[in-house]
Formats: sequence, C-alpha cells, structure tokens
Amino acid sequence: MPRLQILFLFSLIFLSSSTSNASVNDFCVADLKGPDSPSGYTCKTPAMVTVSDFVFSGLAKGGNTTNIISAAVTPAFVAQFPGVNGLGISIARLDLAPGGVIPFHTHPGASEILVVTRGIIKAGFVSSANTVYLKTLHKGEVMVFPQGLLHFQVNVAKIHSNAFVSFSSASPGLQILDFALFANDLPSELVAQTTFLDLATIKKLKGVLGGTG
Repeated sequence: MPRLQILFLFSLIFLSSSTSNASVNDFCVADLKGPDSPSGYTCKTPAMVTVSDFVFSGLAKGGNTTNIISAAVTPAFVAQFPGVNGLGISIARLDLAPGGVIPFHTHPGASEILVVTRGIIKAGFVSSANTVYLKTLHKGEVMVFPQGLLHFQVNVAKIHSNAFVSFSSASPGLQILDFALFANDLPSELVAQTTFLDLATIKKLKGVLGGTG
C-alpha cells in the first residue's frame, strides 16, 4: 500500500478515536468537601478550578525534626494538593536530622521513588521472600521501593539530610510498623505471642507510642 494511503488511513483512525473520546476530562481536581473513596474524590466543577489547584508550595520549607524519630515528612498528596486527584502521582519531602529515621513502613497503594537532595541516607526494603535490599545513597542518587513492601530511610550523615519521594498514586496510604504493633489497644500478652517480644519491652514501647492494653 502506498505511503500516502497509509498516512490517510492513520489520520482517519486518529480522528475517529478523538471523536469517540471527546467526553474524556483533562483533569479531575479533587472536591475535598466531598467524600473520599477508593477511586478518589469527586471532581470540582470546572468553573471553580483555578491555577492554585495545580500548585503546592508546602515543600519549599523543611519540616520540624524535633520529635521521637528526628525526622519529618511533608506530603503533597491529594488532601494537600487537589490537582493530583486521579492522576496517579504525588510527592513528599523528607527532612532528617543527624540520626533521624523514617521507620519501617509500607504504602499499600503505591510504589515510591526517592531522590536524595542533601546529605547521606541509608535506605532499604524487604521483599516478600525476606530478602533485604539496602543501599547508602548520596546526593543525586535515586532508589525505588515497590508497592506494599516494608522500607525505611535513615540519615547517616553528620548534617541534616533531605530527599523528595514521589508516588504512583495521589493517595499512597501509609502504615508504620512500629505504630501498628505498639500504638494500638491490643492486649500486651497478645502482642507478645505474635511478635515473640517480652512483655516489659512491649509495655515500654506502648508507653512511648501511646498504645494501651
């Protein structure tokens, strides 16, 4: 078939596809006043959308690292950044004082990419086969953490370290292992049975993290 005919047929297919998808929205800025659901927030009325919905300035300033983990996470998820609703992306900033740690945690709804922008961060994750993938990352280096797997970050520099983390979801979810174990109201005896830790350690950790039982 002559090249001109092929290009003509391709154009017809493209135009037909464009016409059939004419109702596809460019975006769905979250209406945070409405309910959240597994498929995201409902869309703001287009007439109510402004450029501010697509801009977030909260990552320009470091978070407060004066806390039990000597670290801070500043999220730009859909709840803070309505413009990412439905786009399958979001971002956050990590600030870690010397010795600061982002404890073992998972994101049930997203994979994560971390890029170090200052200092030195030791990071790692554990696969479902209990294989450990561990790396000391310097400025400009990047590491990926697959969806749902336990992972962590530790500042091993003598200065504050910073990183930015991006996610494959506007609402990646979060479960911190230490909080799941010791910031709950499960009886300490049951926690001991399921973790093989002694009661004294469990009660101490529950006291630190606000758990009861």
